[in-house]
This record gives sequence, structure tokens and C-alpha cells, in this order.
Amino acid sequence: MATTQDVTRTAREVRDSEPVSWLARFGFAGRGLVYVVLGVLAVEVALGHSARADKNGALATIKDKPFGSVLLVVLAISFAGYAVWRLLDGVVGHREEDGAKRLGKRVASFARGVVYAGLAFSTAHFVVSPTGRDKTKPLTARVLDMTGGRTVVGLVGAGLVVGGLYMAYRGVREKFLKRLALGTAGPALRTAVKAVGVVGLAGRGLVLALIGGFLVQAAVTFDPDKAKGLDASLKSLADAPFGPVLLACAAVGLVAFGLWSWVEARYRRV
Repeated sequence: MATTQDVTRTAREVRDSEPVSWLARFGFAGRGLVYVVLGVLAVEVALGHSARADKNGALATIKDKPFGSVLLVVLAISFAGYAVWRLLDGVVGHREEDGAKRLGKRVASFARGVVYAGLAFSTAHFVVSPTGRDKTKPLTARVLDMTGGRTVVGLVGAGLVVGGLYMAYRGVREKFLKRLALGTAGPALRTAVKAVGVVGLAGRGLVLALIGGFLVQAAVTFDPDKAKGLDASLKSLADAPFGPVLLACAAVGLVAFGLWSWVEARYRRV
């Protein structure tokens, strides 16, 4: 009969195996495609077009292309592979850390795995039923109606703000470089990787912080209409001073994060 140690050892061997490594890289590549498309849609919003700059808008754009449905199936598989890697990482990963730091990183990895498992399912479902909507607002309304809902929404929003700002900080401080195995890469490639990482992580982080800010506002005012998903958050920038410029910056950040995901697909230590 297998002991707990046997199960743990087997899980670690699977986590460190070459097939799981390739699943992770496949997932990074899929994530990159979605963010590049999101960035392009954000540009269209900045130009006044009626584009939908969220996950469903990106998936719809991909599906409308030649062989789009096939590509969506490939994306769903890539997200599922990424989820497997993250879930395993959440159970037996981050062995280089100790104590609370290891626990925190494992919880974060496991949570990402759950999110991407859901994304894999929703992407596959989109192939046969492309009628998804941005559910951030109605979900927020339901949570606000629950006992303690305002606290939950406020904490989630605050978490997104803190997490987004920390991501931006990691980008600006170039803390992402230690996760890469650039090997004998030349100066030009290293400079390009740094630029994409800084702009991509900072851009995505600030967009996440913006969404979190709207959630906090919804909790404070007890008004679910204040909560916004990615699409509504980006479009709200259009009404701000220098709105098109801000939208363009967000678009550049999203595209850069997509490119950064492709860098991770190639050079990330997994």
C-alpha cells in the first residue's frame, strides 16, 4: 500500500517531468495569443470602434479567423495543460522555499491552476456556444446580496489592487529575470526580453489594479453597477482625461504581456 511519502514523491516526479514542462510552455504560448488579441481589441476601443476587449471578445475574434474553431480547441488544450502544471505546482512545487513563503506560493499556484482549468472549459464551450458574456457585474451583484458580501467583494478588489501593483513593481524592478534561463542569449535578445517584461508586467498589473479599484468602489458604495470587468474597465478610461492615450498605453501593455508570455514559453524555468 502506497504511503503518503510515496504519493508525494510520485507527484514531484510528475511535476518535474519533461511532459509537464511542455504542458506549461504550451500554456504560456496560449496565454500569449489571448493577450495579444486583447491588446489589439483595446486599440480598436481607443480608436472608437465597437470592439469588446475581454476574454469573450478575444475568443470571438479568434473564432472568426480561418480555422478559428480548431485554434480555439488548441487554446483550450493549452490552458488545460497550464492548469495541470499549476495544480501540481500548488501541491508539491516551490520546494526551494520554506515555511509560510512556500505555503503562500503553493496556494497562489493552485489558485491559478483552478482559474485556468475553468478557462480551458469555457474556451472549449465557446467553440460550440459562443454566447458568453462578461459576468463580473452580475456575479458581483449576487455576492453583494449575500451576508458579508460587501466584505468579500472589497477584499477581492483590494487583493487585485495589491496584486496588480506588485506585478507592476516586479516588472519595473526586473525581478522576473531570475525566472528565466537565457543561457547564452546575446545582449540584443536580453535587452528585448527586459523591455517586453517590464512593459508587459507593468501594463497587466495596472489593468488588474484598475479592475480591483472598481470592485472596491462597488463594495464601498454597495452598488454593483460600479464593478467592471476588463472590457468595461478599459472603456471607462475613454471618459477620463487623455482617455485615448491611456487606452493606447493599456493596449501596449496587454500586447507586451502577450509577448512576455511567449518569452516564458521559451525561456521560463519550469
